[in-house]
Amino acid sequence: MNNFNTDLMQILAQGLDINEFFRQQLEIAINDLLKSELTVFLDYEKWEYKGYGSGNSRNEYYHRNLKTRFGELELQIPRDRAGEFKQETVKAYARNTDNLENMVITLYKKGITTREIADLLEKMYGNNYSPTTISNISKVMKNEIEAYHNRKIKKDFVVLYCDATYLPVRRDSVAKEALHVIIGIDPNGNKEVLDYSLFPEESANNYKEMLINLKSRGLENVLLFVSDGLVGLKEAVTDIFPKSKHQTCWTHLMRNIENKVRAKDKLEVANDAKLIYTSDDIETAEKRLTEFLSRWSVRYPKLRKMIEGKDNLSTFMLFPKAIRRSLYTNNICENFNKDIKRKLKQKVQFPNEESLDKAIYILVSEYNNKFSNRTHIGFGLVRYELKMMIEKISDSPSTTKSTI
Repeated sequence: MNNFNTDLMQILAQGLDINEFFRQQLEIAINDLLKSELTVFLDYEKWEYKGYGSGNSRNEYYHRNLKTRFGELELQIPRDRAGEFKQETVKAYARNTDNLENMVITLYKKGITTREIADLLEKMYGNNYSPTTISNISKVMKNEIEAYHNRKIKKDFVVLYCDATYLPVRRDSVAKEALHVIIGIDPNGNKEVLDYSLFPEESANNYKEMLINLKSRGLENVLLFVSDGLVGLKEAVTDIFPKSKHQTCWTHLMRNIENKVRAKDKLEVANDAKLIYTSDDIETAEKRLTEFLSRWSVRYPKLRKMIEGKDNLSTFMLFPKAIRRSLYTNNICENFNKDIKRKLKQKVQFPNEESLDKAIYILVSEYNNKFSNRTHIGFGLVRYELKMMIEKISDSPSTTKSTI
């Protein structure tokens, strides 16, 4: 906005055509938005190493003209090589636009305050749009968010991942608070963010509260919960879903193991520990765990205290091999949270909880639109087995908590 204001003042001082200035600014903004939309679809930045071997990539662009009140815009519509990208910024075959409400909602979604939007529209259109007027228009966005948090949830899920990330929020002062996220994969392999919620600190009781809410909205059966070693979380999730099992995230556990050993031993210790969770069955895993502790706990006693007695290290081995790679780690949820931080890194702080809710909702919507109809790796091969497992716990009476 600072550059915009400076350039605008120069245009006014020089007596140049202000409509042409706004036309150029609008053209730049829409083209940038189109590029960003393709980046979100591909899930990697241009030239980012992550894109190599992804199976899809950028494929230049084609030109389109769009008439506005400021003049005709020359747009560059990006394409992907697979031909799957469908941009939403400029609707297909649209050649004119004069929808003030859509503009307000778009700006609101980008995190611009109602007062800033009102000031911008007044400069552009020469009318007085009060923050109250803009706020009334932007209620459409608030209604979307409310509908998301209260929508009906599918009743069956194979696995739910629980993880939190800390984001800066202003209340009386600025402090980092824990955004709790729950992501699920259903028996068809479709993945979605079921819900997210902000709390001052991460705790098992917060997840418990979220699960109670999800249960009230239709969630009935969950085969497995995956999380890090948060104290009390295993008990919290199985309190609400007593037929469910719990898996400790091996990625988190491996980090903790490596933090307890000297640098010269890290690689060897990590390789020995990896043999445990890459075993073909629980019996082999337990044998390798015993061997691991026998070899390393004398030199590093804390390893035994960290690992011994855990009854949820090999739970994922009760599931078909085709999907085990997705069940022994919480990487799915952790990667989503990392992506939140990456995309919001320019946001130094959120002025309030509503602003954060709005920003997270946009990212959640993009994620769910992208993955809710895709089959997660391996799940398509074992749909029948997973549905049989769901039916088994659905038909059985509540039992005591799993000790596996």
